[in-house]
Amino acid sequence: QVQLVESGGGLVQAGGSLRLSCSASGRTFSSFAMGWFRQAPGKEREFVAGINWTGDRRNYADSVTGRFTISRDNAKNTVYLQMNGLKREDTAVYYCAGGNTGWDLDKSAYIYWGQGTQVTVSS
Repeated sequence: QVQLVESGGGLVQAGGSLRLSCSASGRTFSSFAMGWFRQAPGKEREFVAGINWTGDRRNYADSVTGRFTISRDNAKNTVYLQMNGLKREDTAVYYCAGGNTGWDLDKSAYIYWGQGTQVTVSS
């Protein structure tokens, strides 16, 4: 079993930046891929970004490419999401997710979930 705890959400003005963190425990962190998803009010949860176990492969949703960066520190059992150039449409609850393998970055491969952290972007 894996426990994931997100932090770093908050209120930010459009154009600003936030960095989300997700701490993992309960399984060897470096053995599985990690990702971020988000869910806005009234919408389905959507994939945002993923990173493989070694950190040398990443994928992003088109809507965040060039603005968001996912990274991981296996020594700290933590994955990050640096969000720059935030827009109002980025407002959502952001969820950290753990994959069932170290290399599969397909959005269907994530099986562990955190509780989420709210990100609100104001104009």
